[in-house]
Amino acid sequence: MENINNRDKKNTNKINISKFILYKGETNKLEIATGLGISMPTVLQNVKDLMKDGIVAEIGSYQSTGGRKAKAISIIGTTRYSVGIDITREHISFVLLNLKGELIKTNRIRKGFENSLDYNEALKQELNEFISSAEIDEEKILGVGIALPGIIDQENEILIKSHILQLGNISLKNLSQILPYQVRYENDANSAARAELNFADRNAIYLSLSNTVGGAVYFNNSIYKGDNYRSAEFGHMVIVPEGKQCYCGKKGCVDAYCSAKVLSGYSDDNLEEFFRLLEEKDEGALAIWEQYLEYLAITVTNLRMAFDCDIVLGGYIGRYVSKYMPQLGRKVLEYNLFENDTTYLKPCKYQREASAMGIAMSFIEMFFETL
Repeated sequence: MENINNRDKKNTNKINISKFILYKGETNKLEIATGLGISMPTVLQNVKDLMKDGIVAEIGSYQSTGGRKAKAISIIGTTRYSVGIDITREHISFVLLNLKGELIKTNRIRKGFENSLDYNEALKQELNEFISSAEIDEEKILGVGIALPGIIDQENEILIKSHILQLGNISLKNLSQILPYQVRYENDANSAARAELNFADRNAIYLSLSNTVGGAVYFNNSIYKGDNYRSAEFGHMVIVPEGKQCYCGKKGCVDAYCSAKVLSGYSDDNLEEFFRLLEEKDEGALAIWEQYLEYLAITVTNLRMAFDCDIVLGGYIGRYVSKYMPQLGRKVLEYNLFENDTTYLKPCKYQREASAMGIAMSFIEMFFETL
């Protein structure tokens, strides 16, 4: 029993040390020992083992405040790779990450979704071409993650419900079985939240403002999914009783007031064009934006009252919202009388392909968890 406990402790130390190096990007042995509260001999042995396994390497001198410079340690990115795919109603996005979580390659193609074998075969072909063009060793690919807009039973690979794709109770195994890699699925908003909040070590709400409104609850370094995989359906909270019709069948949902379509509808379904008009002080765009921010402020305030943590704004709108945060913040303060600042409200870091990035990151996490 003692030997088993010692082995478990050793494995735990190895996992924690490797993840510490991953999260820091670049560190040294003293920082590892101090940060994790473990002895220097333990750090030295585990770093030696990780170097022997080809997972970490010394990459030069670490920043120092004086004295002898320590060796900098980092993950070797080319040791492994992971692929993320984001399937939407109209597009398929591909990303390739190395073991450090760095984006190596990305591609986005326009292809309407179909629940068909032909669609699956076309996706497989596009994936093969994407990986081939990256010129990497396919044996080093940890897996392929696929993000979808809907409620997903990951264990059984079932798309329980997707209003966007107009599907329900669909097995995803037909796709998994034709791909020559380990495959896992995730809701697109949950995946985007993972990309945004991984390694953040803080609780947060991710509010996805794309052509539909969704989100994720990120607590204790993981996504809270709810008892029936339906958590964080923020787009279907009612903010205007008997208001605008939502695609879900209800009236007055957040989605009807805060989706990107509310804005792009003014500019021939071109969101970039809308924000160009907004920059040029187009009166129509200004009026729509003002009203949009009003409803967004109500939504943000409700989320803050419910969860009392950071709120990250992502999705299509997240690409443009940074410069308008002061304007939004002022509106939020009109509704939230319990606080006098909005520092908890943050724009997203990943402005493109966040969902594909997040599901790809999950394989990197699993790799380090199983060292």
